[in-house]
Amino acid sequence: MTTQALFTSLDLIGTFVFAISGALAAHQKKLDLFGIITLAYTTACGGGIIRDVCIGALPPAGLADWRYLALALIASGLVLSAEDLVQKLSHPVLMFDAAGLGFFAVFGAHKALGHSHSIEAAIILGMISAVGGGVLRDLLLNRTPVILQKEIYASAALLAAALQTGGEIAGWSAHWLSWAAIALCFAIRCLSLVFHWNLPRFTKGD
Repeated sequence: MTTQALFTSLDLIGTFVFAISGALAAHQKKLDLFGIITLAYTTACGGGIIRDVCIGALPPAGLADWRYLALALIASGLVLSAEDLVQKLSHPVLMFDAAGLGFFAVFGAHKALGHSHSIEAAIILGMISAVGGGVLRDLLLNRTPVILQKEIYASAALLAAALQTGGEIAGWSAHWLSWAAIALCFAIRCLSLVFHWNLPRFTKGD
């Protein structure tokens, strides 16, 4: 598999996983079919569209490439057709969110770096690619975005983007670097959920 094919695959996998996350969240809120598709697409493509606008990759891939909307439609259909399975999953939105986080952090950092942006910009835009769609999803559902709470979420994406960017600068092989960064992000996010790792939260009197 060529490097370009690898990153295209990572982007589409991340899109599909985040689309499922958005569709699941909409389904849990009992939205109608249009609402489910809208949330699936927004969650899957929101962060990437923000990234592409920032780096000048216009029109954004999420709007110009039919595959992104198609994946959102497929994800919505799967969620609706597997309702019984969805109900049995423990925290399904969190599970799919954790999976999609690493894919988008890695691809976002790679794409920003490929557009001749600085190391710092690549890392930050990698994180934004990963968390942007989830933030839009939560805002549309009228709930506090995860990244504004004390949970370790954006931090995991930031570390994955940093590893991907640093590895590319160092000339490491993309075929194992990308999967290592994805695994790191997924592991940190899942472990933080299991063991209740949190960033410090400051309240009055601390």
